[in-house]
Amino acid sequence: MGDQEQVNILMVDDQPGKLLTYEAILNELGENLIKARSGKEALDHLLRTDIAVVLMDVSMPELDGFELADMIRQHPRFQKIAIIFISAVHLTDLDRLNAYQRGAVDYISVPVVPELLRAKVRVFADLHRKTHQLEMLNRDLRTLSARLLATQDEERRRIARDLHDSIGPLIAALSMNNGMLAQQTKKLGAEVAEVLQQNNQLVEQLSKQTRTISHLLHPPLLDEIGLLPAIKMFAEGFAERSSVKVDVELSPEIGRLPPNVEISVFRVVQECLTNVYRHSGSKTAYIKIAPAQEKLLTVQVCDEGKGMPRTNGAAASPGSNHGVGLSGMRERLRELGGTLEIKSSDKGTTVIAAVPVNKPMVKSV
Repeated sequence: MGDQEQVNILMVDDQPGKLLTYEAILNELGENLIKARSGKEALDHLLRTDIAVVLMDVSMPELDGFELADMIRQHPRFQKIAIIFISAVHLTDLDRLNAYQRGAVDYISVPVVPELLRAKVRVFADLHRKTHQLEMLNRDLRTLSARLLATQDEERRRIARDLHDSIGPLIAALSMNNGMLAQQTKKLGAEVAEVLQQNNQLVEQLSKQTRTISHLLHPPLLDEIGLLPAIKMFAEGFAERSSVKVDVELSPEIGRLPPNVEISVFRVVQECLTNVYRHSGSKTAYIKIAPAQEKLLTVQVCDEGKGMPRTNGAAASPGSNHGVGLSGMRERLRELGGTLEIKSSDKGTTVIAAVPVNKPMVKSV
């Protein structure tokens, strides 16, 4: 097996001789073989160990193989375990059907052909191992994605702060110099005075755009007084820039939330409104942020646009511009234990995010 991760194979039979036979056949696979002489002992192993394959006899006293398979499949943890039945008695097609209905992946009759048994067990052991490796890779990917989002948010905060602290004073100084020159317009002449007026307009536009970019990167109100004022200010600025009428309904009982919750909710709203402007064609948008349960916050963003593009009945394919934004929202919410629901038709789109928080969101009566 080399450095390959071992998996656990559970062999269940009430006859010790058969267990030794199975052990001799499967030893060369290099996996970890576990023996159980009853259904009860098998369940005990299942509860304590991550089992990849269960090899079990059908005919056992007290709890037969079919009954044991029923119990295994009823447990959420054991839904993906491969069950292989071995029987010297129950050999009819009805018996096989009975096994498959209970979630068996194979049904082997006695006498067992060693090469066949090894081949079948090897396939399911490898499948379990690869599935486990894929789950580990997905978990690592989610962790990396969360770190990337956090780094991105921190970099946005830094750039916004630099724009405010560095470029802001320079623009203010330039505006002051223009003001001093404006006092000398009679000496400068009409043409120079006109150029100076144009400069003043350019400085005003530069200041406005710099402030807008800074707020889009990271609104200062988010750090200073919290989520709801930042959402309201962003919605007002968005409406002014886009000519999309935005109605905002914010529950007054929501106070300060953890920083990671506030920035994630803000980014969800920001992404939704950006999609409204870029893709929906809607002239209106509606934002509602309110508690749904004691420790659950809901964020709802609606529009009256043309809806999201559909491919084979599914809205917003992952490869689309919509899909890229949606994947970012889902990743943020997943890290918080939240969910994202999207309802879209030719009459508009509604995005509903649910975010758990660590404090009561509904006042007790």
